[in-house]
Amino acid sequence: MTKLIGLTGRSGAGKSAAAEILLGLGYPVINADAVYHALIAKSSPCTEELLESFGKEIAGENGGIDRKKLAMRVFGKENTPKLLHTLNEITHKYIMADIRNLVQDYRERSVPAVILDAPQLFEAGADRECDAILGIIASDAVCIERITKRDGISSEAAARRLEAQHPSDFFRQRCTAVLSNEGDLQVLKAGICQFLKDIGV
Repeated sequence: MTKLIGLTGRSGAGKSAAAEILLGLGYPVINADAVYHALIAKSSPCTEELLESFGKEIAGENGGIDRKKLAMRVFGKENTPKLLHTLNEITHKYIMADIRNLVQDYRERSVPAVILDAPQLFEAGADRECDAILGIIASDAVCIERITKRDGISSEAAARRLEAQHPSDFFRQRCTAVLSNEGDLQVLKAGICQFLKDIGV
């Protein structure tokens, strides 16, 4: 039986490094962000719902959605929490449908485990479909430094982004296991290998 392992954590915690390690160990990784980007890149029931809710001005090429225009429509507004809730309510169901299809393909090939790399794992309800969940955390200072380098934004903007997300304790309370990733990839890999052994993969 193929196990579905959730991989989640705060922005800048180094979740991508964990995903690369798992990929290197031979486990296929489904990236929820990549599924979302593919979903809104062309005309689909999902893009139609987004256009209805957020206006035709967010339209991109090929009947898809311009992600930058959508972000401008949602973030930095007085009612951002409400807009974000609407966005997630529309997109999560389509993302999950595509993810289930991908997981089913791996199950038919009897792959021992599939990794679901999803920053919004709990918000999308995907945690209920996972056999185990690995959370990646790091200190605020490390996360802010990584976000600043990765996205080319100020440390103040990176700190605001981090503040809008769940704290590390959220993941400690909800994940099967949590690994701290302060930058030593060998330590992270050892932790991942131990986690896989603990869950019987």
